[in-house]
Amino acid sequence: MHSLFTQALHDLLHQECSPSVVRQIEAQPRHRGLWTQLCGTGFNDILLPESAGGAALPLEAAFDLWALCGRFALPLPLPETQWARALLHAAGVEDLPSGPIGLGWAEVQTGQTLSVDVSAGPCCDHVLVSMGDGLRLLPLETAQMQAHGLALDLRLSWSADHWAAQPVLAPRTDLALVQALLAAAQMSGAMTAVFEQTLEYANQRQQFGKPIGRFQTIQHNLSILAEQVFAAAMAARLACQGEWSALSPLRAAVANARTSMAAQQVTTLAHGLHGAIGFTHEFDLQLRTRRLYAWRQCAGAETHWQQHLGQAMLDRPCHSLDVLRELTDL
Repeated sequence: MHSLFTQALHDLLHQECSPSVVRQIEAQPRHRGLWTQLCGTGFNDILLPESAGGAALPLEAAFDLWALCGRFALPLPLPETQWARALLHAAGVEDLPSGPIGLGWAEVQTGQTLSVDVSAGPCCDHVLVSMGDGLRLLPLETAQMQAHGLALDLRLSWSADHWAAQPVLAPRTDLALVQALLAAAQMSGAMTAVFEQTLEYANQRQQFGKPIGRFQTIQHNLSILAEQVFAAAMAARLACQGEWSALSPLRAAVANARTSMAAQQVTTLAHGLHGAIGFTHEFDLQLRTRRLYAWRQCAGAETHWQQHLGQAMLDRPCHSLDVLRELTDL
């Protein structure tokens, strides 16, 4: 049953999320054609229970969909919207917004301006922000916008009056951890596509009368690419187990740390193997590698989550081997 969702999303993105469409949305983030199609087929509600019109997919099935978003460099916050709608529904919110929802988190005091960095921010209608007193849904139209990071990322700021006027909708949730998991899954899919594109290029590009993929140095770099892509996919998939409401903080941290490490090496090797053409705007490789760098930074890069894991290990009385079993036993 779950494979039907994966195939359906693959077919939709293959047909409707071409590189030209990705470029169009990056140039015009408020373009709603692709978003309307995604919502019309129910992909924004995959985590909602069936009684609410959703699909109630477990995380292991959702992972395949999020990886597809990365594979096609989807420039819309579909995974974030899916999680936000699930959180809001679980909190009893009945009138869920139909547009894209970004995720943000901040520590702010009464009377202070609220600023958050949001992945795919220009495409959002609302941002679900985790604050000290809970979750608030803030409209983008009342925010001040500043370009931040790469590709479609934004720094959004709301005045104290604007954010305080929005009610607390749900208890506080660690949305940084959620974003780390979603970014890891999307990075996994994007890196798989980058590897496949690089392998195809190495088998087609001729030098000295034969494909460059025949040269030992190129083969060595391709093997490193394959190793990093597989390790990242395994870490991200291990973190996506069970129900969305029972997310494992340790597994999510490992997933983001490992995929972020791999993303840097994969993009470097892929661009190195492509040469100058890989850096051109017309070549599609940069559509994914730019997003890889953006996803790597959107919830804290690998050093942040490595420190998180190290502190978790120190705080636990059990042996480190027990923690390893917790991370890998399914």
